[in-house]
Amino acid sequence: MSRVIAALIATTLVAAAIPTAAFAGCYSCYVPPQPCGTCYQEQYVRPQYRAVEQTVMVSPGRTIAHRTPAQYQTVMVPKTVMVAPEGVAYEEVPPQYATQQHVEMVSPGYSYYAPVRPRCGGCGY
Repeated sequence: MSRVIAALIATTLVAAAIPTAAFAGCYSCYVPPQPCGTCYQEQYVRPQYRAVEQTVMVSPGRTIAHRTPAQYQTVMVPKTVMVAPEGVAYEEVPPQYATQQHVEMVSPGYSYYAPVRPRCGGCGY
């Protein structure tokens, strides 16, 4: 029984010897929370677009054939003679181009997490 009483007394003495907040002279001290080492805030980047001009063909080039009739002419004696034979004349039509503008997406919108600086240097918030 004396061992139990001795152990109780030793435990009480050790508990009384440990310094507490009241012992240190700070009775109702406010201890601010530690600043968050990994504080992150979600950031959003909007989609990026750009205007692109493109040359497009409106109509392709083509060749049109026109028939030319033979040409006749009356000479001194009442006689008609052919001056130019029948033929084909070709007309070249060049292709037509136009500039067309459209908007294309360069980068889609995305979000990421960035570290946030503390607002207050003293307390970390």
